[in-house]
Amino acid sequence: MSRFFYGSGSDSDSSSDEEEVYSDRDEVEDKSSEEESSEEEDDSEEDSSSDDEDAGKGASRFMKGVSDSEDSEDEEKVTVVKSAKDKRLEELESTIKLIENASKIGDWAVISAEFDKLNRQIVKITQAGPTPRVYVKAVADLEDLVTETTGKIKAGKKLNGSNSKGFNAVKQRIKKNNKEYAAQIDKYRAAKDDYMNAVEEEQKKPVAAAPTPRPAKAERVQAPTPAAVAAAAADDDDGFATVGRGGKTLQYTPESILKHLRVIVESRGKKNTDRLEQIRTMEKLLEVAQNPYQRIRVYLTLISTRFDLTSSSTANYMSPEQWKLAEKEFSTLLSVLENNRSYVVTEGAEEWEDDERQPQVAEGETLYIPGSIVSYVERLDDELTRSLQHIDPHTAEYIERLSDEQQLYNNLVRAQFYVEGLSPADKNDPRQDGINRVMMRRLEHIYFKPSQVVTILEESSSKALPAELESAATPRGTTGDVTNLVQTVCNYLFKYSDGILKARAMLCQIYFLALHDQYYRSRDLMLMSHLTENISNFDVSTQILFNRTLVQIGLCAFRAGLIYEAQNTLSEVCGSGRQKELLAQGIILQRYSTVSPEQERLERQRQLPFHMHINLELLECIYLTSSMFLEVPLMAQTSSSPEMKRRVISKTFRRMLDYNERQVFTGPAENTRDGVIMSAKFLAGGDWKKAASMLNSIKIWDLMPQPEKIKEMLSEQIQEEGLRTYLFTYAPFYDSLSTATLANMFELPEKKIAAIISRMISHEELAAALDQVNGAIVFRKGVELSRLQSQIVTLADKSMNLLEANEKTLEQRTQGMANAFQRDQGAGARGGRGGGRGGGARGGPRLPGGQQGRRPGGQQFGGGALGGAIKA
Repeated sequence: MSRFFYGSGSDSDSSSDEEEVYSDRDEVEDKSSEEESSEEEDDSEEDSSSDDEDAGKGASRFMKGVSDSEDSEDEEKVTVVKSAKDKRLEELESTIKLIENASKIGDWAVISAEFDKLNRQIVKITQAGPTPRVYVKAVADLEDLVTETTGKIKAGKKLNGSNSKGFNAVKQRIKKNNKEYAAQIDKYRAAKDDYMNAVEEEQKKPVAAAPTPRPAKAERVQAPTPAAVAAAAADDDDGFATVGRGGKTLQYTPESILKHLRVIVESRGKKNTDRLEQIRTMEKLLEVAQNPYQRIRVYLTLISTRFDLTSSSTANYMSPEQWKLAEKEFSTLLSVLENNRSYVVTEGAEEWEDDERQPQVAEGETLYIPGSIVSYVERLDDELTRSLQHIDPHTAEYIERLSDEQQLYNNLVRAQFYVEGLSPADKNDPRQDGINRVMMRRLEHIYFKPSQVVTILEESSSKALPAELESAATPRGTTGDVTNLVQTVCNYLFKYSDGILKARAMLCQIYFLALHDQYYRSRDLMLMSHLTENISNFDVSTQILFNRTLVQIGLCAFRAGLIYEAQNTLSEVCGSGRQKELLAQGIILQRYSTVSPEQERLERQRQLPFHMHINLELLECIYLTSSMFLEVPLMAQTSSSPEMKRRVISKTFRRMLDYNERQVFTGPAENTRDGVIMSAKFLAGGDWKKAASMLNSIKIWDLMPQPEKIKEMLSEQIQEEGLRTYLFTYAPFYDSLSTATLANMFELPEKKIAAIISRMISHEELAAALDQVNGAIVFRKGVELSRLQSQIVTLADKSMNLLEANEKTLEQRTQGMANAFQRDQGAGARGGRGGGRGGGARGGPRLPGGQQGRRPGGQQFGGGALGGAIKA
């Protein structure tokens, strides 16, 4: 409410307010009279005249005037619609104003924050037009301010913490930022007033052509005929040009290559980036590139962009078409680098910042370009492996994709030659890591292949590479002998690498030797490397490689006829029942597993391609066969000697055998597992011929090299183990036995039988003596236990096992208090646990893992899969 109605005061404020109200009323009345005279309709005139008459009465007359003035002001307001360009310019000017205000008071923290915001704004503005001159003025003045402040700091002026941090940030970025606008900044500094006045003159220029008015609704726009369109296209075909963002025409010239590349690099990682369009752009840039530097820069960016397609697509691997294009471009990049030795692509090099001019390399100088040849070839290798993981291995597509490995191997060898030529072999040189990585990749492509396949791979690679390329680490002459090649690469990695690469090289060499039937050498290398003790400290992929190597050593021992060594080595992997997981050849998803989706995804990424798999069915068959040769004689020995501790060599084999014996009806063998179990039952029954026939009828042996030799070895092992089983079973019923009879029964030479019996006697497995004069075995009769005594011995063993289990449970529940209790009671509280029943009732010395007795074959093993070889 106006102060007019509060009363007529005598002060000056009230009188002045009254004068303002009267003057406003007069102005409103003048405007209303002009509007009334200009109106044409009679009704509106009558209404307005009546309103004026009413308004002239009392205080309502003044209120009427005020309301009319407000309405008239609302009518005079015009909504101004600004374009996006004008809005961006206003935001830019407001940011510049904040920088100028902060510069006056020396607030470098605000200047740093607003400078970052300013550079983000200018990117959007320059995409749709030229760089504003106000921005050039702002960055030029800011650079001068930085120079001035630097001088003051050198003179002794100090800045506080936030200002110092902001000043250093601006100082580091301002010079790099102003290089792009160096020409315009020079013009501004030469004539500041003229430079800024040119902006006003451009704004005052009249518009050349008026905008075309929009057609009315009633008007119809006639569409051009197809003939007219074709004619227009024929006339204007030469005038087409590529249009970029903001409607600007893109011109691909040798001078603009670096600018285009910078735009592409800065857009990496941003949303809604069309990488295929960027790839087409760089392919056009390759066509206009004139010197090696331009081609190298384009190739480096192009290959990286192709790799980025994988992360943006829904597929988990790179498409074969894009992979082949990237591989071809990588090969071309290596050719350019090999032909222009003055340009070197290396990690950690400084980037060329000036996009306006090209770097000039003088004679004898070297220009280092930031990039990584090793990373590119590693990514090619990873993408090929990932695609092989996702392709069905039983299709022709897998075979076709696998054929690309030759091209990849050629690039691996070529990349090795290139990075090796950049620096001499030096363990302390940072560039040595790149050589080690690429040589490790080369080794990982050949260690699991037979020598015949590696020879073909090396010969094709040698033909594809340029003749002038040579390597000091792996000379071309050494590639003919595959064993020598693997040895050379491994020795190089042993000498110049550390940690995980050295361990992986050792495992690859052991795998290769075991694959080529060099058991003793591979076993000795495994023992000397001490990897069995430290493998838990390595990453998962190295642990998988260790498991594969261990399995290959076991297979090698089996092929050499070393049954005990094969069973002992394979038990760590096959005895767990998790062969697929341990060898990275599949994932076993349990019903109530707590594996998260992220862990499952990582597990699938670690899976090996199908061509690297070890046949799990063959592995299981070899493990069960080796267990059969050891378990059947052991079961016969413990059944005839109740005083011996009942030990188990292979729980897996015992479980399968017990399951088979519980079956009411047992049909013919349907798979590999049934064939081994039935052969074991025949062997335990004394019919070694049926056991050999059943075991040799398994078709899985045909997958091994030289299957006839393997079957012959199996027959000999069945004859030997059949003899030992017979002696263990019927020794209590004989006083003497002729070796000639045994020779006829098992079709073995008498010398062989004498050797087997002598070994059993020396290992205290058989209480007998060999009469070589009469060719007979004389059995010694010990104190025979009655049935009651045998049951008492069995009960004592079970009681001892139960006591040990109770002690372990007590120790777990009391958190170690059981040991203190035993120390208080003393070792003799139970009559001396260490001696047992005189120490000899257990059946021989104790072995690791609770096993006892001598091994039935000659050498005594212990301490893990291969550790027993130390005692040999």
